[in-house]
Amino acid sequence: MKTASLKEIKTELASVHPARMAELCLKMVKYKKENKELLTYLLFDSYDEKAYIQSVISEMDEMFKEVNRSNSYHAKKGIRKILGVANKQIKYSGSKQTEVEILIHFCIKLRKSGIAMPLNSALGNIYVRQVQKIKKSLATLHEDLQFDYEEEVRLL
Repeated sequence: MKTASLKEIKTELASVHPARMAELCLKMVKYKKENKELLTYLLFDSYDEKAYIQSVISEMDEMFKEVNRSNSYHAKKGIRKILGVANKQIKYSGSKQTEVEILIHFCIKLRKSGIAMPLNSALGNIYVRQVQKIKKSLATLHEDLQFDYEEEVRLL
C-alpha cells in the first residue's frame, strides 16, 4: 500500500463530513497510545499551555522521586525514561517556549537529584546535550523571552 502525501491527505480531509472525521479520529486513536496522547493534548491541554507545562513538570517530579539511585546503571536508565517522557510531551506541544521551560526544569532536577554526574559520563553527556538543546531553542524565541530565560540558563 502506498502512503498518501500530506497534501493529498489535507485535500481529502477538507471534503470529509464532520461525523466521518470523528469516526476516523477514533479509529486512528485505537491503534497507538501516542496517537491517543496527542489527541488528548490537542483536545484538552492545548488551550492552556501554562497548565500543560505544570502538569508535565509535576509528572517529571514524581518520576525523579522514583529514580533508583542504588547504582549508576539504574539511575541512568531512570533519567533516560524521564527525558523520553519530557521529549514526547514537548513534541506534542511544538512550542519552543514549552521546550525551554520543560528542559530547564529537567536539568535543574537532574543537578539537584544527588546523582553523581561527574562520575558517570553518560549522565554528564545527557545533561550537556540538554543544555545545548535549551540554548538552541532559546535562540529562536522572542528577545523578551530570551532575556527572561537567560538567567536560568546561566545557572545551569
